[in-house]
Amino acid sequence: MTHVLKRARTGVAAVLTWAGLMAGLAGLTGCTVGETFTESKSRAPGDTIRISPEDGARNIKRGDRIEVRIPDGRLERVDVARVDGAQRTKLPGRTSDDGLVWSPEAEARVELAAKYSVDVVAVDGEGRRSARHSTFTTAVPKHRFIGYFQPENRSTVGTGMIVSFDFNRRIENRAAVQRAVRVTSDPPVEVVGHWFGDRRLDFRPREYWKPGTRVTIELRLRDVQAAPGVFGIQEKTVAFTVGRSQVSLVDAEKHTMEVRRDGALVSTVPITAGAPKTTTYNGKMVVTELYDVTRMNGATVGFGGEYDIKDVPHALRLTTSGTFLHGNYWASPDTFGSDNVSHGCVGLRDVKGGSSDTPAGWFFDRTLVGDVVEVVNSRDKTVAPDNGLGGWNLDWPEWKAGSAVAG
Repeated sequence: MTHVLKRARTGVAAVLTWAGLMAGLAGLTGCTVGETFTESKSRAPGDTIRISPEDGARNIKRGDRIEVRIPDGRLERVDVARVDGAQRTKLPGRTSDDGLVWSPEAEARVELAAKYSVDVVAVDGEGRRSARHSTFTTAVPKHRFIGYFQPENRSTVGTGMIVSFDFNRRIENRAAVQRAVRVTSDPPVEVVGHWFGDRRLDFRPREYWKPGTRVTIELRLRDVQAAPGVFGIQEKTVAFTVGRSQVSLVDAEKHTMEVRRDGALVSTVPITAGAPKTTTYNGKMVVTELYDVTRMNGATVGFGGEYDIKDVPHALRLTTSGTFLHGNYWASPDTFGSDNVSHGCVGLRDVKGGSSDTPAGWFFDRTLVGDVVEVVNSRDKTVAPDNGLGGWNLDWPEWKAGSAVAG
């Protein structure tokens, strides 16, 4: 799958996009699938947008080639940016006169120990749009570790936001690392860390954050020993604000989604969920990214040639493994509210090119990273707590049991 990220409203990852955040993928249930989610990272058939470095590449040096190239048509939009600092920093670049190649400006160089995202939209000779999203990380000094985290500094997020860290090396001394990461809030609530394996550490309160809460993350990892001979290098403080509450309940049997703002029902939207053989996960999922257009190709995760849609509008990521809530313009309008036909995603009626006047556009325009979408009455299991920001599916005692720090 390839994406174009709508950044103006998302408040997305400060360092790591969720395509690379979780090492263990929880199955192939998502209907929006592609090279971002496969171990082999093989290119989707027909994908003519070429990005260097490859998606998910690590240890990129300052002199390595960075380039976006297409064989024909024109590059409509290219955005390469560092996403781990106090603010998102674009890498300056230019597109060639023929519209086929983007490259950094002569003096532009990537920073070391950093995460970069690449978002591209291309138009072919017949006017058809295609999109692609990828990420890469630059070299970290030997025997050092860093934590990639979300959300970004100064962002406004939904009440379901979980602060999640992914470390570039295995953490053996989890207690020392967890003590060096402090997450506090105003108004104050208890915030507890939970380890998923030896590289991922998430923080959340007992219940969803209250609207208006300001959350501060203090990283004091410099010289903290994570493993024999491996020390941290980060020393920074970032903060984000919790916006209004929006929790949406998808009922796969009723084919509806109830959207609630601050507890009040504002709309009931007809949906289509996963078909009987490709059901949608149950459970609480958190929006982690928003794309105004994305490519969905089933060939890369075992669905063969069942679909390859290069311009899916209004897509909101719910899990790492590929579950999205997205606009659908190819199904008959009477499908929504009456039948489940997707490959695991939740679909809302839309039009080709997307429109704010459709149910999908309406919901997309009113969604923040950190908003919660809960699915019930699907004939599938509950989403794994480490698949995206699925930690709300653990009760409080289970969550606290995953902490390396007593208390």
